[in-house]
Amino acid sequence: MIYKSVNFGQKFGMFDEHWQPKVIAEMNDYQFKVVKLQGDFVWHDHQDTDETFIVIDGMLRIDFRDGAVHVSAGEMFVVPKGVEHKPYAEHEVKLLLIEPRGVLNTGHEGGERTAANDVWI
Repeated sequence: MIYKSVNFGQKFGMFDEHWQPKVIAEMNDYQFKVVKLQGDFVWHDHQDTDETFIVIDGMLRIDFRDGAVHVSAGEMFVVPKGVEHKPYAEHEVKLLLIEPRGVLNTGHEGGERTAANDVWI
């Protein structure tokens, strides 16, 4: 077995596109995904799972139907399952998502913003 840590900077340097999560590790049935965000996303929810956002660089706003939360670099927020939300980043944000394998980034909404699952870098 080869023991090697995961370097976030190196992983973020491997892609430029926004809203396309890339898997960097798995733990049990959970995937750790790096993603770059900029602009507005779609309203969606995840009926069967919570979703963890850990901001590595930048400032993320997660809108809810009744408010919003701002998440800065070095902070995290867990969106509870079933809660409709819409991420927004005025400037590029680099973040780590933690969620079960197979979760679509757009939840049940689908559409052109839906990213392919299980894309490893």
